[in-house]
Amino acid sequence: MATSTHKENIKRQFINLLKESIEQETLVRISLMNKKNSDDEIKKIAIKPVQLKKGLMLSFISRYPTNDITKNYPIHIGLAEIEMLLHTSFEQAEVATVDADYFFSYPEKGKPRLKKKDRKEKIEATTEHDHQKKRLIKSGKNYLVSLGVTNEKGAILKDKQAKYRQINKFIEIINPIIEKSKLDKNITVVDMGSGKGYLSFALYDHLKNNLDYQPQMTGIELRPDLVSICNDIAVNAGFENLSFKEGSIETTPIENPDILIALHACNTATDDAIAKGIQSKAKMIICSPCCHKQIRKQMAPTSKVSSISQFGILKERQAEIVTDTIRALILRAYGYKTNVMEFISTDHTPKNLLITAIKETDPSEPIQKHLEEIVSLKNLFGIEYHHLEKLTYNN
Repeated sequence: MATSTHKENIKRQFINLLKESIEQETLVRISLMNKKNSDDEIKKIAIKPVQLKKGLMLSFISRYPTNDITKNYPIHIGLAEIEMLLHTSFEQAEVATVDADYFFSYPEKGKPRLKKKDRKEKIEATTEHDHQKKRLIKSGKNYLVSLGVTNEKGAILKDKQAKYRQINKFIEIINPIIEKSKLDKNITVVDMGSGKGYLSFALYDHLKNNLDYQPQMTGIELRPDLVSICNDIAVNAGFENLSFKEGSIETTPIENPDILIALHACNTATDDAIAKGIQSKAKMIICSPCCHKQIRKQMAPTSKVSSISQFGILKERQAEIVTDTIRALILRAYGYKTNVMEFISTDHTPKNLLITAIKETDPSEPIQKHLEEIVSLKNLFGIEYHHLEKLTYNN
């Protein structure tokens, strides 16, 4: 069995190796793996040096079964974090430099090892952020300049970094859904509550220029000044079949859209949009809910979950979960294959859920199984009604 002094010496050699490769600009990547606790959801952590505005950083990408979480650390803090993780969470590390691969083993029991394997051919070390290479919506688009996301040179403005990530995350999520769908290339899209049009422009651009669709897209927005601005931007961008018109989600009539989206529509406006999609038999409904007030005001559980409601913040979060669960169940009741996922990390915006629904069947009546699930939820949380019920099967 290795002595504690020997183990610490080998670990110190490994940390020094990392430090030197960073200083010499030869580090390509680090992978921490073979987790110590099998119950831990994290799979592994990928680390690489990245050049950000704050300077050179170590970017940690923690891989989980359903998502990745990225955190950036100054070099000295990142090295300390790696050392700590080898104590608490991982037994192995692999390091790639421009001219060699290194394997480090640091088991709780047994001897530590640090092995080197030289490369036959050198590889490139880069500090460019990976995300810059994978964006479906490139920063050089002229409509992003008009929307105030980038400058004339295509550089993302400091206060719009989160917005740019949000735009791309939205496209990244719905891209495989659209690609796997059987929608015709001549596609109609309605954006209910289009606001400043960030996501409308990005989706139109992606459909037309990345996927080679022929979209006919309309943004519906209550504020006339935003409608005018967005129409001007669409003309300047050469987006001939993208237009915006004044109207409310609740009262604007729509006809059989292929895709209906409603992003960050406040409170029951999300329900108005979903109801429009169901009634018009939209083939795909995509919404990101916001401000779940209607259910929260009603919640008065008398069951064992009543203890949650005594804490304001927990009651609020529970109301959000219940509200969106019932929305998803109503969509399923009308023949939609429905999923709820994270839209963008809560580090960037609290509006972080995306509901996607794809029409699979067209039942003559809502599917009873899902209606019964809704009744059970309402009884459990002391809820009289959900607004979307009144707009659909309980109107």
